[in-house]
Amino acid sequence: MGLREREIAVVAALCAMGNAAPQLRVHMHAALHVGCTPREIVEVVMQMSVYAGFPAALNGLAAVKEVFAEEGVALPLGEEGKP
Repeated sequence: MGLREREIAVVAALCAMGNAAPQLRVHMHAALHVGCTPREIVEVVMQMSVYAGFPAALNGLAAVKEVFAEEGVALPLGEEGKP
């Protein structure tokens, strides 16, 4: 398993925990720096709504917005022009 896959797993786990926001943001930055696309990070966080609950996913999406703003990364838009 490469760094990219490890960061995806860590982002998912920290998002699901729901009580590790600072660590989640650190690993979102790391995920971007090891080649994860913004779309992949958003999709991982959205998937957590099914397994960890909607509040955990909403907190994860708030972290995504913060990290992407700090990195100068645009939120990926879907086919309808929505995140």
